[in-house]
Formats: sequence, structure tokens, C-alpha cells
Amino acid sequence: MKAETVRDRFDLSGRVALVIGGSSGIGRALALGLAEAGADVVASSRRSREVADVSKEIRAKGRRSLAITSDVLERSTLENLYAETIAAFGKVDILVNAAGTTKRVPTLQMPEKDWRTILRTNVTGTFHACQIVAPGMVQKGWGRIINIASLATFVAFFEVAAYGVSKAGVGALTKSLAIELARHGVCVNAIAPGFFPTELNEMLLDNTPRGREVLMRTPMGRYGHLEELVGTAVFLASESASFITGQVLAVDGGFLASGVNQ
Repeated sequence: MKAETVRDRFDLSGRVALVIGGSSGIGRALALGLAEAGADVVASSRRSREVADVSKEIRAKGRRSLAITSDVLERSTLENLYAETIAAFGKVDILVNAAGTTKRVPTLQMPEKDWRTILRTNVTGTFHACQIVAPGMVQKGWGRIINIASLATFVAFFEVAAYGVSKAGVGALTKSLAIELARHGVCVNAIAPGFFPTELNEMLLDNTPRGREVLMRTPMGRYGHLEELVGTAVFLASESASFITGQVLAVDGGFLASGVNQ
């Protein structure tokens, strides 16, 4: 029998990944990266055209995929997404929860409706997806759950309290699930991206005082590129991360380590 190499331990061939919020931004980059690492990938979101496009890109890489829409605000659509994936591929080995939303508004003026939508999308949607997908992983005795946290999991950002609360919740949920599922061979971790310009945040960062402060406080002096998140996701999804669980791994250009930079 051939001895396993380091490269083998990063190979995701034969794995099936489900990426929720996977048709744009960070989720799309991770979905394509997992496919490049060998996994069959179903990337889902509310937007049917974008879902179809990313599914086509995944298949162009020689991997299997499906084009199924879902909405994290509607649990039944996540249940359907999982059922369709199981029907097609027989399993889900890797779950990535990347759906998210935010809104900048002073906390004392935050409309109740917006507060609820942000928390339901960012943390309750993640909770529902884990509840739906993880039991199959437990039954198989192997699984990887990768949640998308944020620097706001650790520190506060001006006038985005609901987002910060939701991402702190994602961090807590990640750790709680990790200790509950560890004995079943399921590793649960999160990635906390630094500042990566996407459709979600570009209005807050593009040539604004906030954006300039971010760059000043990031030791690398630049925003991240989406492809710089892919290696972390592939690692956490792989056999190489078999003894890593309950971690929130920052990919932030040094932001959280930063104190005085000049």
C-alpha cells in the first residue's frame, strides 16, 4: 500500500462539499477552491442565475455539481438543498456556511426588522444548516464544518452592532458544536476574514475614512484577495486538519495582532 504523503492529506478527491452562500463573494471563491482541490461542490444561494453560473464553473473544473437555490431565512429551502444533494451524491462531507448580510446604522437607531434579518441570516441560518447537515456526518463518523466568522467576532466596528453580535454568535456556535461533535469525527471550525472587498462591504470601504483606517491598522497595508482565503478552507476541509476543532482562524493581514503600527 502506498504511503500517504502530505499532498494526499490535502487532496479532497471523493469528498462532497456544500457551500451555502456560495454564488458570490467569499462563498464563491471557497466553492471554486474546494473544487480545484478535488471536491464535488454544490454552491447555493437565493440568486438562480449566479447559482447556475458557479455550478457551470465547478463542472468546467471536472467536478460534479448541482444548481439549487436556497434562502437561509427559510429553513425548508435548506432542507430541500440537503435532500437534493444527498439524492445526487449520497453524502455531504464538507459544509461551508458563507451566507451573510450587514447594514451600517447607529445602534440606538437600528430598526428591529433589520436587526432580526441580520441575526437570522448570519447566525440562525448557520445554526439551521448545521442542524440539517451535521447528523449525516455524525452517522458516517467524518465531517468538516467551516463557518464564516469575522474580525467582528473579536472586536467592535463602528455602527455595525447587529453584524458584530451575529458574528460573535457564529464564533460561539462553532465552539459549542466542536465540543459536541468531536467524539463523532466531525471537526467544526471558522474562518475570520480580515477586510476583503466584496459586494457586501465595498460601499463601506471604497475610498472612505473607514477604508483608510482599515488600511492603516492592517500591518500588510492592503486589503485581502479572495483567493488568499482558499488555502485556509482547503486545509480545514482536509485530513490535515483532523486534530483541529473549535478554532476561529483569522486571515487578516495582521489586523488582530496590530497595536501601534508607526
